[in-house]
Amino acid sequence: MNENYKEAFEKTRVAGLIAAGALDEVAKIIKPGIRTNEIDNLCYEYLNDHGAYSAPLFYRGFPKSCCTSANHVVCHGIPSDKVLKEGDIVNVDVTALKNHWHGDTSRTFEIGEVSIKAQKLIKTTYNAMMNAIKIIKDDVCLGDIGAEIQNYVEARGFSVVQDFCGHGIGQKFHEEPNVLHYGKKGTGEKVKTGMIFTIEPMINMGKYETKTLIDGWTAVTKDKSLSAQFEHTIGVTKDGCEIFTLSKN
Repeated sequence: MNENYKEAFEKTRVAGLIAAGALDEVAKIIKPGIRTNEIDNLCYEYLNDHGAYSAPLFYRGFPKSCCTSANHVVCHGIPSDKVLKEGDIVNVDVTALKNHWHGDTSRTFEIGEVSIKAQKLIKTTYNAMMNAIKIIKDDVCLGDIGAEIQNYVEARGFSVVQDFCGHGIGQKFHEEPNVLHYGKKGTGEKVKTGMIFTIEPMINMGKYETKTLIDGWTAVTKDKSLSAQFEHTIGVTKDGCEIFTLSKN
């Protein structure tokens, strides 16, 4: 691992705080009746106001500044004139690019009053992410991270999406390693101090299978069941890890 990882951590910390701040602003305005385009505009302006760029904008042709994935959309939902209504859930995924370094984070929001099952799905997804983050430190196997998430989620009757995963991140948006959210303990590459990657489990209320719509981006559950996601960017340390995308609030 590059001995300059402390500089990498510092720059990722700056980008991560901006991305987290954008989601804090989203939390203030998200409610029934809002259009996902309004969320996108807010994220674009917030990043711009903080001297950052949106990494998703124009990435491989993606047309917007954030992803808005509602209800049975698993990830990569494209903001539009779609109106969010009472009872919906929506994941908002933001990646800030600041001084050539990335900070990538997402949260699933409740729109008004949502069902008890939806609340349980969201809580389970968040807890699965945080449980995995708690075990990360130098020399932990990637399979341990996946197993931690999968075992927790499946014990609660939900399923882990297998078509998408966490990823290394730094001066590139996506790099090695791939961080699967399912797996077996003691398997896979060992993480090392200085590594930076995302943990971003996508959890379905029904089965884990997904399909991608004709737009080439929007991934949905095949059985149309609800899906939730949370994401943090973390850096591995000798005795644990640092979360770069924590909210200040």
